[in-house]
Amino acid sequence: MNTISRDVVVIGAGASGLTVAHELTKAGRSVAVLEARDRVGGRLWTRDVDGASLELGGQWVSPDQDALLGTLAELGLETYSRYRDGADIFVGRDGTRTEFTGADLPLPQTTLTEIESLTAAMDRLAADVGAEEPWANPRAAEYDSVSFAGWLETQTDDADARDVIAMFIGAAMLTKPPHTFSLLQAVMMAASAGGFSNLVDADFILDKRVKGGLQQVPLRLADKLGDDVFLNSPALDVRTDDSRVTVSAGNVEVRAGHVVLAVPPNLIQRITFSPPLPRRQMQLHQHISLGLVIKVHAVYDTPFWRDAGLSGTAFDPHGLVHESYDNTNFGDTRGTLVGFISDERADGVLKLSPPERRERILDALARVYGDAARRPAVYYESDWAAEEWTRGAYAASFDLGGLARFGADMRAPAGRVYFSCSDIAGRGFQHVDGAIRMGRATAAALLN
Repeated sequence: MNTISRDVVVIGAGASGLTVAHELTKAGRSVAVLEARDRVGGRLWTRDVDGASLELGGQWVSPDQDALLGTLAELGLETYSRYRDGADIFVGRDGTRTEFTGADLPLPQTTLTEIESLTAAMDRLAADVGAEEPWANPRAAEYDSVSFAGWLETQTDDADARDVIAMFIGAAMLTKPPHTFSLLQAVMMAASAGGFSNLVDADFILDKRVKGGLQQVPLRLADKLGDDVFLNSPALDVRTDDSRVTVSAGNVEVRAGHVVLAVPPNLIQRITFSPPLPRRQMQLHQHISLGLVIKVHAVYDTPFWRDAGLSGTAFDPHGLVHESYDNTNFGDTRGTLVGFISDERADGVLKLSPPERRERILDALARVYGDAARRPAVYYESDWAAEEWTRGAYAASFDLGGLARFGADMRAPAGRVYFSCSDIAGRGFQHVDGAIRMGRATAAALLN
């Protein structure tokens, strides 16, 4: 086994871990980054599939994501706008497909009024609770004791309004059914994006993409670190004493002053700690889990929906694919659609054989875009729950009562052990922006 010494050892070569390492090396500290996979990037992965370049994980950049935008500028990466010209599509509870323009969904005015009221209520709660320390709000325990679905039922009798609002938080973001997470978790999710109004605005939250793919952020950060990044090196155990920490990872052992766990919270339990992590940390990790989503990529010879005057943006809250977008790469003459299947609906189709699942999903896209959607030249499903070193997407969230009870402990160092990932971010929660913010904050804490 190769034994090396560094000031800090980082476990996880995703955007957060590599940001920690980058900031520390800029300050003159020595680092080693241990990555279990054979690549860097974590939940960012741009891969060639049958001749098509697909972003299998995170990909979008919002205008409020200052940390990510600053990193893109520092690394010399360029962005381009998501295609959004033309009409959007909405499919109602009865399967009626409507093309529309403007911000309002094609629903009865009474339902739109309820949606506006719920949106305003969520914006008020997000402003009051905030993203950084929602557990500190005087009503945190109260908000954390009721499910988001339960709260919506107390606000309106309009089922369509409830379903639309629940889709944006549950299926689209936390990727869990709305009866499984609390109002406090939903409000924190909204606050992390600057408010619920931002979260439901596709032109805001899904504004731009990076030319060549968002994985270039960790790839370029790793390039700066060179041989200090160790791939195929899953951390097996972490041993600490009064003077140092020792991390064993297959063929390499790192002795350092501190260790940073830059992995999703659900993976921390796979590491053996000696002495064990504090009781609060061990309890916390039993009350937080990742959601489930399938990201579907369908590449066509041409973006046929554009010829029909469509933007590619579609919402089908009662269908299998709850939302989908034009995801055509910069400069590509082909057209790409990306769609999402979350929580219990994903459970259902994952029980099918791959051919049956493909047929069901393409039928769902055809319900929105027409028969041409059934004939992609390239088809691929990103299932992060099947990834050994992720096991879900997009981020970890608490069960009922967990955020108020354990939230204050999420980011607290445990002696020489520090934590850094998008799952425990406030602003930018579950986005690369949050991963970078946490990386910078963790590096600053270590330097101080």
